[in-house]
Amino acid sequence: MFSDIGGLEVVALVILAVLIWGPDKLPQLIQDVSRFIRKIRDFSESAKQDIRSELGPEFKDFEFEDLNPKAFIRKQLTENPDLRDIQELRSSFDLRKEIDEVADAVKGTASAPAAGSATPDLLKKRDTSETTDRPPFDADAT
Repeated sequence: MFSDIGGLEVVALVILAVLIWGPDKLPQLIQDVSRFIRKIRDFSESAKQDIRSELGPEFKDFEFEDLNPKAFIRKQLTENPDLRDIQELRSSFDLRKEIDEVADAVKGTASAPAAGSATPDLLKKRDTSETTDRPPFDADAT
């Protein structure tokens, strides 16, 4: 929650707190705030225990952190053996190679295709007889 606060901001907040509440009341304020935070933590833990007991024994190992979508997906991907095929597919796909091939085709520096493989030339104009599915564009009609 406070991971993006730097040292200078903490010092500024301490100075501001001393100016607002004064050095005499600040220790008591810190104790009150820490006591309040402790009560809230105890309340949330008791609420979690109540929910777990109401759900029943099949949800005994239920963690509330699993309700976070990122944590749930990460847990399912690492623990589920049925999803290991996805990891194999991901490792077999070389995105860098695909991007390089497309970049070479755009630049016109594509290597000659191997014998027997019919890869279309993406830079070559298509024959207009193949694209008769669409009517010609009429700028005056739009």
